[in-house]
Amino acid sequence: MAERAADGAGHWARDVRTIRVIGAGTMGRGIAQLAAAGGVPVEIADVRAEAVRDAVVHIRGMYDKLVAKGRMTADDAAAAKDRLHPVGEPMTPFQECDLVIEAVREDIETKRELFSTLEKVCPEHTILATNTSSLPVTSIAAALNDPSRVAGLHFFNPVPLMRLVEVIPGARTAEWIPDALADLVRRLGHEPVLAPDAPGFLVNHAGRGLVTEALQILSEGAAEPVDIDRIARDVLGLKMGPCELLDLTGLDVSHPVMESIWTGFYTEPRFRPSRIGRARVEAGLHGRKTGEGFYKYVDGAKQEPAEVAAPDVEARPIWVHGDVREELGALLSTSGAEVESGDEPSGRAVVLVAPLGRPAFEIAQRDRLPVERTLGVDPLGGFFTRLTVTVHPSLDVAAGRAALAALLRSGRAVSVVRDGPAPVAQRLLASIVNVGCGIAEQRLARPQDIDTAVRLGLGYPRGPLEWGDHEGADRVLEILSLLTESTGDPRYRPSTWLVERALLDLPLTATGTSPADLTP
Repeated sequence: MAERAADGAGHWARDVRTIRVIGAGTMGRGIAQLAAAGGVPVEIADVRAEAVRDAVVHIRGMYDKLVAKGRMTADDAAAAKDRLHPVGEPMTPFQECDLVIEAVREDIETKRELFSTLEKVCPEHTILATNTSSLPVTSIAAALNDPSRVAGLHFFNPVPLMRLVEVIPGARTAEWIPDALADLVRRLGHEPVLAPDAPGFLVNHAGRGLVTEALQILSEGAAEPVDIDRIARDVLGLKMGPCELLDLTGLDVSHPVMESIWTGFYTEPRFRPSRIGRARVEAGLHGRKTGEGFYKYVDGAKQEPAEVAAPDVEARPIWVHGDVREELGALLSTSGAEVESGDEPSGRAVVLVAPLGRPAFEIAQRDRLPVERTLGVDPLGGFFTRLTVTVHPSLDVAAGRAALAALLRSGRAVSVVRDGPAPVAQRLLASIVNVGCGIAEQRLARPQDIDTAVRLGLGYPRGPLEWGDHEGADRVLEILSLLTESTGDPRYRPSTWLVERALLDLPLTATGTSPADLTP
């Protein structure tokens, strides 16, 4: 291991030159494939000799496929294959080994026993890294005489394609180790983020904002799974909606993670799981793997209901309320609707309001509009993609159908959901941003690492902090404040990070001045 520079404690920060991967399953194979392709010699070990042989064959085959697709040269593939060294049993004598990465089963006692043994046989300078996705690094390291050697190095599956890697120092990890691991990750062409040794680390922690709020919306009966997913994809720009994502990962996997993060943060309301999750797990409705979850699957293909069709009804004039009158009115006018321009709606007009953090019927009552003829149309997204219509119990059905027909003639897809404390997209986005702000508020991770982790690890179009800045911190704060007021649920209480920056007109992505800045 080549020494680079001494830190203040006298440790030597080092470049990782050789790696042993213990565990030849899916994750171990992926890590070994990435490292060897990145120029680092890799030893592959497993208690099962056949697993090691199969892993080497698999990785070599992956290199051949990359060559065939033009993504790797034949010379680079040959060199990468030469860097793969099957060693069989995990404790095969170590020569020079700078880093051991374990990728064994997700059981804390198994990992503790492995690391306790490794401590006795590895060279003193060897870093011991766990690829755990959920177990506390500090707890794993506690079994060692020298826990300073242990850190988390969490790769995501599939390793070669998922560029994010969480670097997780435990409470007693040596200060130089995170930098050494981050440097290695960059050399391999991936992106490291410094993650806290807290429940969910960084990616799974940040991901609670979307799925827990989606399940809350479902538990209220406010929308169906397909509506939530379509709104999440079309309005928020997510690659997958939360319900189809839970079906893909398997609710039997995802729900225990939700419960562990919730209990790990001592029942923090923002992470509260839903009764729906536990009930569906017990019913065996796990998702794709069982053929049914929030959707049914036939031969692995999701069975999704058809989009809402336009009802055959008599056209009625439309009157648009508030600041969106020009934008939404223009959309309806171009599709042939009669849009009224007066200060008040006529006796037959259907009224459209754009609720922000409050129910449509409440706006109608406040502004003395005809409640029975008023519907909400979510303004989030600017009416450019899917339209979300909110329906309250006292809406006249004929008026509602006339509004739906007019909106569908605009060429936009429409989701019809129940009127509630805020439209679906607003609730999902506000929750995503608020959870991200909570991570920053607790100084669990730097703002740039939070956003990078979410973009690369979860595939969101923006990180939660930069997303909040894009939509406007004051707008997100208003949604959350009104949700807290109307529901009384502390899950919606705004993060101090969000409140301060909204009131001070600072970006959510900015750390700002801290007490440490005043003390040299």
